[in-house]
Amino acid sequence: MKIEGLHHIAIICSNYEVSKYFYSEILGFTIEQEVYRKERDSFKLDLSLNGNYLIELFSFPNPPKRLSFPEATGLRHIAFGVKNLDQWKDYLLDKSIESQPIRIDEFTEKRFFFFNDPDGLPIELYEV
Repeated sequence: MKIEGLHHIAIICSNYEVSKYFYSEILGFTIEQEVYRKERDSFKLDLSLNGNYLIELFSFPNPPKRLSFPEATGLRHIAFGVKNLDQWKDYLLDKSIESQPIRIDEFTEKRFFFFNDPDGLPIELYEV
């Protein structure tokens, strides 16, 4: 018995329309399905990247804030591989999204940087 792979990442957002725009229009995820669940007063948005289902974006009334700084126990960040880190950094800056400086992974010698989604969830872009 073994785990076959990552199925999806579930993210709860505080402003559904802002996060929907961020993940689909800015980061380029494809919207596969959008469902409003009346009994939970919640939207569920299924997002894919290059044909791979990756993110479930949820809205709930009044979700608690996520601790990011100082780093708390639990999920630390999500990371996506990109081919041109410098272009991505410039692109995000053009969209008024601030990011941390580019760093180099001391073990792989690959470059990466972090930025935050609209709710402060850390996202890493890692050059592949």
